[in-house]
Amino acid sequence: MEEIKRLPESELEIMQIIWKKSAPVSRVDIEQALQETHPLAPTTILTLLTRLCEKGFLSLKKEGRSNLYESLITEKEYLAAESRSFLDRVFHGSVASFATALCDSGVTKEELEELRRLLEEGGL
Repeated sequence: MEEIKRLPESELEIMQIIWKKSAPVSRVDIEQALQETHPLAPTTILTLLTRLCEKGFLSLKKEGRSNLYESLITEKEYLAAESRSFLDRVFHGSVASFATALCDSGVTKEELEELRRLLEEGGL
């Protein structure tokens, strides 16, 4: 699989809606979900969906007069790629530097224990 590109905030928000819903998802489904956070014009949503299709994040299937969208990249795959990109960009790939910054950020002892447990279980 080729490298997963980082998405702009608006496109990521659309993907997060699609990942939460059962596939396939229509523009109307996305529009309704956005009503809760911040409404976008239908044409804007269609533009974002078109871009996501062009970037290889979504597939498009026509059903009658409706377009149905399905994710081609899982949320887990995207988060893994974005996490690696963040680690490389901000910490020059150093997990130790990231861990130090995490500790300096005010992470609670409970959160660190949870992280330790996940690492020991190989859940990350």
